[in-house]
Amino acid sequence: MLEYKPNMVLSNEEFRVVGSRPVRHDGVDKVTGRARYAADTAMPGLLYGKIVRSPHAHARIRSIDASRALALPGVYAVVTAEDFPEASAEFADQEEGAAVNYGFFSRNIMAREKGLYMGHAVAAVAATTQHLAEEAAELIDVDYEVLKPVLTADDAMADDAPILHERLLTMASPAFRSGGYGDSDEQTNVANHFVFDDGDVEQGFAEADVIVEREFHTKAVHQGYIEPHSATAFWNGDGKLTVWCSTQQLFAVRDHISAVLNIPLSNVQVIPMEIGGGFGGKGMGGMYLEPVVSLLSRKTGTYS
Repeated sequence: MLEYKPNMVLSNEEFRVVGSRPVRHDGVDKVTGRARYAADTAMPGLLYGKIVRSPHAHARIRSIDASRALALPGVYAVVTAEDFPEASAEFADQEEGAAVNYGFFSRNIMAREKGLYMGHAVAAVAATTQHLAEEAAELIDVDYEVLKPVLTADDAMADDAPILHERLLTMASPAFRSGGYGDSDEQTNVANHFVFDDGDVEQGFAEADVIVEREFHTKAVHQGYIEPHSATAFWNGDGKLTVWCSTQQLFAVRDHISAVLNIPLSNVQVIPMEIGGGFGGKGMGGMYLEPVVSLLSRKTGTYS
């Protein structure tokens, strides 16, 4: 233990960890190519999945016809929102104090009533090869009613703004769990309303020498990891589900899968592979592929 004193000048030689070169136990596997990432998962009878995504920023899904895709030799299954159970709109507490509304959560994994952004998943297909899955995805016919999009926060809060979620209730602090996805007579795009204050705010403004007000706008950004999201699943005949994926929060993924698919937590096993970067983008806040490949596996009886 090194005792620190004010104005003390320290050098790296006085530390056992800082400034040293500790051994990276995963280093040899990664530089030699032995490390297995999520996309490296290979099983006997493996099928390949392809997601069909909405080309519209805001569109109602009238119908999805997968008959042409399913008629293609080598195509085993197609999954849409109809294959997902209706998730509860009640807030569920997750690890690290997070609260999840699975009514919204499941609709981000697979669009139900509407596609809410360009790229929103609306269907998924499993086939014997990646190229065949891509060909089958092109044959899935989705009938859209294209709606006016909402592109900025100011536009979303306007009185005449198109409503994205017809049943959204505004969550307001401090009783933020009173809102959620449920029936409401007042439609709104405002999902959250929080007020943070400390002390006498009005007195603070009155006594301030200068009051500065600014508005700041930033571009949408996403983490720049090397490995994209990838997942493989096997839904066994006894109801046990195993998922191999790229994640920073394996227990959160397990909990999400259990809730979204309405299966016992004890039936879900998540195996995290080496992760090609995440930086929070593969954390507990979101999940995209794992429930989809799980349902494809259940439909086909094989790995997807």
